[in-house]
Amino acid sequence: MSLVKAKNIWKIYGEDIILENVNFTMKEGEFCTLVGPSGCGKTTFLRMLLGVENPTKGELFFEGNDYPQEPSDERGIVFQRYSTLSHLNVIDNVVIGLEFEKSKFFGKLFGKEKKEAYVKAHEILKAVGLDDSSTKYPHELSGGMKQRLSIAQSLVKEPKLLLLDEPFGALDPGISKDMHELLLDIHAKLNFGVVMVTHDISEAFKLGTRVLVFDKVKTDKDYPNRFGSTIINDIDASKKGKNNEK
Repeated sequence: MSLVKAKNIWKIYGEDIILENVNFTMKEGEFCTLVGPSGCGKTTFLRMLLGVENPTKGELFFEGNDYPQEPSDERGIVFQRYSTLSHLNVIDNVVIGLEFEKSKFFGKLFGKEKKEAYVKAHEILKAVGLDDSSTKYPHELSGGMKQRLSIAQSLVKEPKLLLLDEPFGALDPGISKDMHELLLDIHAKLNFGVVMVTHDISEAFKLGTRVLVFDKVKTDKDYPNRFGSTIINDIDASKKGKNNEK
């Protein structure tokens, strides 16, 4: 069974066509990167997969069922801008997601459930290399450490699909390289599905098992928004040597 399936998806705002006839199927554990020119609808498509945008036309499925109409714990999201809470330390930034997941009314856990949440949070912080910084606050962290924390916040709820919107675009090249290795390592161990938007072609091929190229097939210079973007190329990048890029 496919994890995500998009069938003839369109997104239209008024007279502007953003996406046109997008077809896409991904299996569990695939790492799909989305590339294309600015404004071609990559982030709009990602927002559909998160559940905060609905297709104007077409069908979208998650695990063979109608796509959820709002965000859920099955789909985690990491943005370029950090999602950390400044008044909580690192481990509590991770635990709070478990508290709202398991105690939607009170937003707090107690006793055995609370202890289990902290054990789980420590495990994911160890996986992203932040366990030694668990008592620090976000303002004490570097940019790379904050992004590690954002990833931990999403992964602690064990999503089946992780959505990434240019998560490393604001980081220095050296830090980005470290984050790439971290993400590949975690993905190999946990085998969740990933859809990632990036403007960096080399990053797309380094991380993705598939690289999906978005662009407009048809253009009209007098009416530039008459036609939308679609997936013009779906490249199998799974057989590359990920550790041999130049």
